[in-house]
Amino acid sequence: MTQTDPQAPPLDGVYTQTFVPRYYEIDGQGVMFNMWYLGYVDAAVDGFFEARGLPHAEWLDGLGVQAHVAHAEIDWASSVRYTDRPDVLISPSRIGGKSFTLDFAFRRDGETIATGCAVYVTVAADGSGTTPLPDGLVKALGEVRPLRAAKPA
Repeated sequence: MTQTDPQAPPLDGVYTQTFVPRYYEIDGQGVMFNMWYLGYVDAAVDGFFEARGLPHAEWLDGLGVQAHVAHAEIDWASSVRYTDRPDVLISPSRIGGKSFTLDFAFRRDGETIATGCAVYVTVAADGSGTTPLPDGLVKALGEVRPLRAAKPA
């Protein structure tokens, strides 16, 4: 992908997944309906962890944890259209003790369409509550590389 957006962060170490919007995801205005964005983020997060050697199928037995979404947000600058072939970028922006944040960005031909984040909380596999991030998960998350500018306080 060619990076032409002057506000775009470097792509080194950032996971990228291209998708094709489906006809039924497009609304009467000719753009992808807002709810589908988080669906594509979820699929890209799966790809992010698989690419880092930690597919979700191994979390329960291998790490003894699950990750639950505690918060998600999206800011739009433009929209995905039916004929677009955009990319979803995923990168960790924060790694805490019991939670982590993944930033995401939707890009079309180098233009940032939308940005956002999802905060995940690690929960023990037995359902007993939140639990510290296992070392294997921290390793898979890798280096923090935010995709969004810090919001003013």
